[in-house]
Amino acid sequence: MDEIILVGGGGHCASCIDVIEQEAKFQVAGIVDMPDKHSTTLLGYPIIGKDEDLPKLTENYRYFLITLGQIKSPQRRIALFEELLQLGAQLPTIISPRAYISRHATVGAGTVVMHNSLINAGAIVGCNCIINSCALIEHDAKVGDHCHISTGSIINGGTQIAECTFIGSGSVVRDNIRIGSNALIGGGVSVMVAVPDNSLYTGKK
Repeated sequence: MDEIILVGGGGHCASCIDVIEQEAKFQVAGIVDMPDKHSTTLLGYPIIGKDEDLPKLTENYRYFLITLGQIKSPQRRIALFEELLQLGAQLPTIISPRAYISRHATVGAGTVVMHNSLINAGAIVGCNCIINSCALIEHDAKVGDHCHISTGSIINGGTQIAECTFIGSGSVVRDNIRIGSNALIGGGVSVMVAVPDNSLYTGKK
């Protein structure tokens, strides 16, 4: 089994560890975390370094996954993703065995698809995304790079979600509309109209 290094040691990392263990394609070799953290392990796996150790780690390990969460901003995840690519690391797609991905769908490098998610036929999900537990990406929807589709959210057919956007838990996005880049959609919101780039949408006027 190939070894993988996880970058980011918080709650999202713990959820990713569970998916990696269930998928059983990679063995977690260690976790990279912030230097001010005092923990030495997470779920039994060792914290083996911090961000500045990535160049050295890529000399010894091939596979990496960004396990830093994403709510307010994707910028740190983007920076880590680009740095790892420049260092020659490979970022595999991690898919829970309890998720369903249509063979007619596409999921990009470095994306994690969590338990009980569904990505239907013709859907395209970009790189370095989080498709969180119980999320639904319907047929022919497109999700850009560096997006987080939160727990229990529904992206209906033909919808386009541009890069770097966050969709809050339990939100429902109407079919065939566009959500702009760097948008932030609040939790539990029904999105019935297009949302411009760089917008905060809570459904309230």
